[in-house]
Amino acid sequence: MESLAKFAPIAHWLLRIVLASVFVYHGIGKLPDVAGFAQILDMPVVVAWLVTFAEISVGVGIIVGGLSKEVITRLSALAMIPILIGAIVVFHWPKWSFVANEAHPFGGMEYQVNLTLIAVYFLIVGNRTFKTDD
Repeated sequence: MESLAKFAPIAHWLLRIVLASVFVYHGIGKLPDVAGFAQILDMPVVVAWLVTFAEISVGVGIIVGGLSKEVITRLSALAMIPILIGAIVVFHWPKWSFVANEAHPFGGMEYQVNLTLIAVYFLIVGNRTFKTDD
């Protein structure tokens, strides 16, 4: 396993890519019909546009932060948390199911909980990487 230790300083990119891709994908996915997204969740269209913009921005921010300043990573992670909590409370909580099941195929919130924990990780750790003791 020591041969894998050399990858520890760059392993944070695995989490960054997962987190960023989910936010960018879901944000861009709303662009063709933001009004439809607003209607599904019974929210004002302007709020739906803000959510869409925020999702794309924080996804890009997690990647840009890893390539530049730690403050970008931390602010992006911080902004992700209310987006994810909002998704849990507004969409998943009313259908209460931690995992998706036949009665609630889109009701599982474990995905959003896991993403929230990854965002909290980046909020706490920022751009610090783990060094090996070689």
